[in-house]
Formats: sequence, structure tokens, C-alpha cells
Amino acid sequence: MTSRLPKLIAFDLDYTLWDLWIDTHVTPPLRREGNTLNQVLDRYNEKIEFYHEVPQILHRLRSAGVIIAACSRTSAPGLARRALQLLLVPPRAGDKHGKPTPAIEFFDQMEIYPGSKITHFKKLHQKTGLPYSEMLFFDDEHRNKEVESLGVTFCLVRNGTNERTLEAGLAEWRKRHPEEVVEDAAGSA
Repeated sequence: MTSRLPKLIAFDLDYTLWDLWIDTHVTPPLRREGNTLNQVLDRYNEKIEFYHEVPQILHRLRSAGVIIAACSRTSAPGLARRALQLLLVPPRAGDKHGKPTPAIEFFDQMEIYPGSKITHFKKLHQKTGLPYSEMLFFDDEHRNKEVESLGVTFCLVRNGTNERTLEAGLAEWRKRHPEEVVEDAAGSA
């Protein structure tokens, strides 16, 4: 049996899932050329795309039944949502019959608006009924560690979200909640 996952994993967007600030680096309108995977262009052909390992991370969390949330304090929430609608996530690696999925379909909850991330997480708690101890948050800005005052586990992202960052966040969450982690007792005998 593998170790338990948090019930909700939240991601900031800018410099956490993609390599730009949606409110300052991008000029609408946004468009996708055909069925191009993981790429949206703005008016001046500026690319919006997830960091390389993000699509497979989204697939992994979705298949594990984790609630995925987007928590961004951007001042361009409509543009962020539009980018998520247009971005096509490729099928899961090895799935020969899978179809691309609009990124927005991976996000069960979206708190995208200016202000403190504490407000974002209070809304997530209100909407989902989940305790803060069941939430893990990935963000590139250290100031957003303030969510830990609620009981959310925070993981600082450097150079974008990847598998190593995900595993570091999961390890920190498990360390903080050891009594809740299910270990494989048979494997340790």
C-alpha cells in the first residue's frame, strides 16, 4: 500500500504551473492553433504553456482522486481562466487511446482573484468542507507560506512544478501528519 495523499492539492499559477505572470506578460486575446498540445498564444505570439512535467502531475493526481485547486492572486482572473480553458493537456503517458483534455477540467476548485491566499484557502475550506490539514499548497512566493497559519502545508516552488517538487511537498505533508499516513505493515516484516 502506498502512503496516503492529501485530499486537496492546490497550485498557484504564475511561475508555479507556467513560466510567466498572466497579468503582465500576456496580451489578449488568447488563442490555440488547432489542437496544439500544452500551448496557447497571445496577441503577440507570447507562449503560455505548463512546465514540462505539469501535465503528467495533473493526470497522476486526478487518477488518485485528489481534489485539484488553482489558487492565484492575479489581477487578471479572466485571462488566467481563459488560458486554462484553451491549454490542452496531452493524454497520460502511455495512453495510446487517450484524448487531450482542456486544462481547466483538471481543476475541481478555482480561487483566482487578487488578495491574500488565506482568503483563497478559507473559501476552499468552506466549499469542500475539508480540514486545512488535508490541504497541500504549491506556490513560488514565500509570502504565501502565511496559509500555514490555517494548518495548510506549504511547499515553495523554485523553477516551476515538477515531480521532484511534488514529492518534496508530499514528504513534508506526510511528516506533519504521520498518524494519518497508512504504512505497508506487511512489507516491513
